[in-house]
Amino acid sequence: MSGFSRTVSMTFDIVTIFPRVIEQPLEAGVLGRAIERGVLDVKVHDLRRFTTDRHHVVDDVPYGGGPGMVLKPEPMFRAVDFVEAERGRPLTVILTSPQGRRFTQADARRLAACQHIALLCGRYEGFDERVRGRATEELSIGDYVLTGGELPALVILEAVARLIPGVVGDEQSVAEDSFSRGLLDFPQYTRPAELTVGESGPTLRVPEVLLSGHHAEIRRWRKREAVSRTLTRRPDLLATASLDEEEKEILRALQDDRMAEWQK
Repeated sequence: MSGFSRTVSMTFDIVTIFPRVIEQPLEAGVLGRAIERGVLDVKVHDLRRFTTDRHHVVDDVPYGGGPGMVLKPEPMFRAVDFVEAERGRPLTVILTSPQGRRFTQADARRLAACQHIALLCGRYEGFDERVRGRATEELSIGDYVLTGGELPALVILEAVARLIPGVVGDEQSVAEDSFSRGLLDFPQYTRPAELTVGESGPTLRVPEVLLSGHHAEIRRWRKREAVSRTLTRRPDLLATASLDEEEKEILRALQDDRMAEWQK
């Protein structure tokens, strides 16, 4: 699957033994539209194409014994060689693996500056260790187990692609996304302004400030809610968050309030 090369701003190659797991999500949504417009060029490669035996075997039993199967190195080497020959260098090669470093928004911003990215999807017990020598880096999307690296590859692809100009129509929305500056997003509301749950349930109302039309008050409310939500749910993010002076003042006030409440 590919876009129109004359307008492409970034290229991705994904190597997997289950191409349809990757291809179907790329046919819809933000990524699908970006590929159709030629902003992205994404090619999905079936690892079995790079085997030489008649059964197209891509895995084998591990040396030393043990459960499961290991992805063979030769097909992966041939796949990377093929992508390099087609795309040229420099090529950023990423292994999706639970042994990799945790993928973050900072990684997405860094990778968005690359011209070509190849994502190699792990399976079974993982890669033959020698494959790591062909990789630029190894990334994990979290500390849990999946059946393969296809979903992590899609996560990395979308997180990076959103930062490429022209992929998302509203670039201000991208700039204000959660984690862009180290803060979670403020609460969002839409119509109706009041909503009754069930026949006799509570009436849920949109905060009055959002209905006021006072843009300065709305802006400060949103800042306060974003800082408060981050302090409550992900305080670890505040250590490296990029806060302006108003947000720093809000954070100090919230921390003082919490300390006073704790002392009571």
